[in-house]
Amino acid sequence: MSKYERWNALLELLAAHGRLAVEQAAELLEVSVATIRRDLDQLAAQQVVTRTRGGAVAHRVSYDLPLRYKAARHTGAKQRIGAAVAALVAPGEVVGLNGGTTTTEVARALSARPTPGRVLTIVTNALNIANELTVRPQVRVVVPAGVARPQSYELIGPLADRSLAGLSLDVTVLGVDALDVVHGATGHHEGEAGVNRLLAERARRVVVAADSSKLGRRAFARICGLELVGTLVTDSAVDPGLAAAFADAGVRVIPA
Repeated sequence: MSKYERWNALLELLAAHGRLAVEQAAELLEVSVATIRRDLDQLAAQQVVTRTRGGAVAHRVSYDLPLRYKAARHTGAKQRIGAAVAALVAPGEVVGLNGGTTTTEVARALSARPTPGRVLTIVTNALNIANELTVRPQVRVVVPAGVARPQSYELIGPLADRSLAGLSLDVTVLGVDALDVVHGATGHHEGEAGVNRLLAERARRVVVAADSSKLGRRAFARICGLELVGTLVTDSAVDPGLAAAFADAGVRVIPA
């Protein structure tokens, strides 16, 4: 079990019970007490749990965290995708990120890279990503104005549109609900899709980060067509026929 898988599991336990002892967590997750202590210390530093003597209690942020962040599916694949996307970003570039579990892993992978003397600028409408990266001294975080959507922690609406209209990005990394050769990138919520579209339009290049379960599908609201997408980073379970179709449409496909 990776560190982020343990963190997700710990947040699930805290959301369910409100309080967790170190020894109890170590037994449930089958890791050492020392590992759990480190995990809880790191989660407390990010202000998603409150440390107590011998354990932790649920911080309001972690307790109210939407399901899409608490119980991410395909966690291992998303972490590999995140690392592969981070490898495509040059030090010092300006990166746009929307919300979602996959882009959260991209943000973590980007912030973990050693880039001595270079500051990475992240422009994101996702409050959870901004909160996690703000404490990283090597990352400059830019957050547009907007109205927060509780289900995704994303800022949307006319204020977000106006904030992004004046920015120029080197690369935008999009997490999507669906990606199809004909219909392009789509999402379930029209407000989120509108902000995502602007993030894509303001960038010199666009990378879609999506596990294979999102491919060959379409959702309610259009984000952008494939003509804006230069690269798709997905997992190794991608259907070869789908990968070939995306490649024929001019999209570079990278299985992570």
